[in-house]
Amino acid sequence: MRTTTGWQATGPTALRRTPLERRDLRPDDIAVRVDYCGVCHTDLHALHAFDQRTEAPLVPGHEFTGVVTGTGSQVTAFSVGDHVAVGNIVDSCGECAMCEAGQENFCHSFPTLTYGGTDRQDGSTTLGGYSREYVVRDAFAYALPSGLDPAATAPLMCAGVTVWEPLRSLGVGPGSRVAVAGLGGLGHLAVKMAVALGATTTVISRTHEKRDDALKLGAHDLIASTDAEQMAAARDTFDVLVDTISAQHHLAPYLKLVAMDGTLSLVGYLGPLTVEAMDLLVGRKKLSSAGSGGRPATAEMLQFCADHDIGADVEVLPSSQVETALDRLRRNDVRYRFVLDMSDLD
Repeated sequence: MRTTTGWQATGPTALRRTPLERRDLRPDDIAVRVDYCGVCHTDLHALHAFDQRTEAPLVPGHEFTGVVTGTGSQVTAFSVGDHVAVGNIVDSCGECAMCEAGQENFCHSFPTLTYGGTDRQDGSTTLGGYSREYVVRDAFAYALPSGLDPAATAPLMCAGVTVWEPLRSLGVGPGSRVAVAGLGGLGHLAVKMAVALGATTTVISRTHEKRDDALKLGAHDLIASTDAEQMAAARDTFDVLVDTISAQHHLAPYLKLVAMDGTLSLVGYLGPLTVEAMDLLVGRKKLSSAGSGGRPATAEMLQFCADHDIGADVEVLPSSQVETALDRLRRNDVRYRFVLDMSDLD
């Protein structure tokens, strides 16, 4: 086994620095020195639900960048010293229809997650990127294109690809009218990508407070969801509405904004919801969802971001301040993504 250091959960709000074990390199493995790891709402949810008395160890973190420090005997795509990025999926069955279609995120036997997952070979629980080293199958690591900032790229590996897949699958491009509901970790990247794809892009936020931020990100307008006149004026306007709001909310007001034959894509809140059929019927509107991304889409997203100089807007903190980052994220006190600098684990 290989030994590294990371931040392991001791309860719903606490983590402690501790030695961690990583597997010895298999033939198709690479070892990655984790330099920057994003802090995701998923980490908050996992910690909130964690009970160390009954559960396997929890080390969060599933969007990170770093440098290859070792390779297995069969690895040809990477060499020691290469800069790479890793997202929230580190393996899949490779055989089902979804995997064969390049949608490993929808693997029929469920993909192996970067943390809290089950290793497909030895059955161990995967431990995440809040650590100095990670061992991963080479097929689920991605070369970091030159020009991309490693810290600003880390959130692309979860938040970025989560909004990239629906934008691409729904055909967003020049002439498209796109709305992004919610301007947070997901939403600000959706705005940047939609604008770069050539879409006329509007942010929907509760108030006008973030209007300047939205315009700086490239959005063409902002609609306040609490402004009845603005919402009424925007009825049947958008070909695609990417809903990144993480809390439970009513969909009816947002469906009214979708144009005929348009789509509301949910990527923020993934819990139970209620939809009136008439809100879909009037205008032949569609409701879809998305989460993470397959290998081809992830690689495409990274190159697109490199070509268009897109990175997350991040606040970088030393990993020793992980609890501070989580607490502030819990209070939505970040614009727009925390990233941990893992070098203090040396």
